Amino acid sequence: MKFAVPVFPGSNCDHDMVNALRDILNMPADLVPATTTNLDQYDAVILPGGFSYGDYLRSGAIARFAPVMTAVKAFAAAGKPVMGICNGFQILTEAGLLPGALQANRSSKFICQTSPLVVKNTTSQFTTAYEPNQQIQLPIAHGEGNYYCDEATLAELRAHQQILFEYVDNPNGSVANIAGIMNRQGNVLGMMPHPERAVETILGSTDGLGIFQSLIANQQQEVSHA
Repeated sequence: MKFAVPVFPGSNCDHDMVNALRDILNMPADLVPATTTNLDQYDAVILPGGFSYGDYLRSGAIARFAPVMTAVKAFAAAGKPVMGICNGFQILTEAGLLPGALQANRSSKFICQTSPLVVKNTTSQFTTAYEPNQQIQLPIAHGEGNYYCDEATLAELRAHQQILFEYVDNPNGSVANIAGIMNRQGNVLGMMPHPERAVETILGSTDGLGIFQSLIANQQQEVSHA
């Protein structure tokens, strides 16, 4: 299984992601520039955190127009797995690959801390390594992590079990404590917490490993059944 990690001007969590994939999970992973127009050689795409294009206008608003996002949309439309972490989540909402939007934190301050989450859906390809309602600890680091959607969208997310992670203490004011969601098809995940920063004991938590292990195991299972 080979991963692509698109790098936008201003990305700063790209090497963290590649380190988690290559050095901890022993998976091949490439940093690909924002000018990339074809991702066919990859099995999964992960949009990393950071401040793409300086977060001008609003987070992710310019990155959505990068050439690589046309390729990401085609990749997702083909049913292949896409993940967006922090700024990557913001980009996915701006690009229309996930519903809702990310606003400024309720406190209007940048938040950098470890936050407890609850895994709400363990049947997705991103969460099968966890137990139902398992509480995990993942770092957050964002100024615009306050997830918002209208009531109709929230009802849809709940009805189709698209909410994968919820905050225990809701540090940023997100609607319904939402920390991570997936699309209706189940192949696009966006989340504000950073699982790639919780893959080694020395980092304070290994609770992020389950997301990557789930995805890898599910993709390998699909290949074996093909």
